[in-house]
Amino acid sequence: MIQSNKPSLDLIFRQALTYWKRTLVYQLLFSLIFISVLFSVVYYAANQFGIYDQYITILQKNSRDMTSLQKDIQDLTKSSNYMSFSWVMIATMVFLFPLNIGFFKLYKKMDLNEEIRFQDFFSGYSGINFFIYISYYLFWFMVYSYTMPTIIFGILWVMITLFTTPLMFFDNKKIFETLSLNFQAMKQHFLVIFVGVISAFFIKYSGFLIFGFGILFTYPFFNAMIYALYKNIFVESKTSSQTQS
Repeated sequence: MIQSNKPSLDLIFRQALTYWKRTLVYQLLFSLIFISVLFSVVYYAANQFGIYDQYITILQKNSRDMTSLQKDIQDLTKSSNYMSFSWVMIATMVFLFPLNIGFFKLYKKMDLNEEIRFQDFFSGYSGINFFIYISYYLFWFMVYSYTMPTIIFGILWVMITLFTTPLMFFDNKKIFETLSLNFQAMKQHFLVIFVGVISAFFIKYSGFLIFGFGILFTYPFFNAMIYALYKNIFVESKTSSQTQS
């Protein structure tokens, strides 16, 4: 159920910062796992499918001809090897997505003043949760890959799925059930949600400005903002079973 009272953007922002600051160790752990796994797979797959060598050859061949460089890169992205490389990358992103779910479990326990356990961080990989969230993210990513080039529809897809994960986790909602709830939330609290998302986006990537290493702490901030927005906009269902997994 969506709350009718207008949430305070200042309160939401302070809550998000509090959740983020109190889980800095987990923020770092998330980034280290995410970046190390992703880069390792990129390196292995790029070499395995010959993408790295082809890319270097293209750069050396067209160092002074940007038009030819763009054409050769486009041809590379249409090759069967590059398609195989892309599928490996998508599979890796799908596998890593459930890492985000653990933050929602941590934030909820903080609200309830319950003890946080290390295994809570991996809640997204617990039992059936893993299959639920990788299925959702695969669906989400496929739609996003088609809407992203239009920019507007890509942004719209992100906005109307913003609360899907916490609604699935806390309220046991199905994917398509969450879309209408997201849309209703946007209609009633668009300005608060929009400003919150834009702020979270800038904070998320602001870590690059801190000698580059700051991104290890700021990259997962988006989860804290989503939870703070969810907490102030939705009333949780009392029949939820996901958080007990």
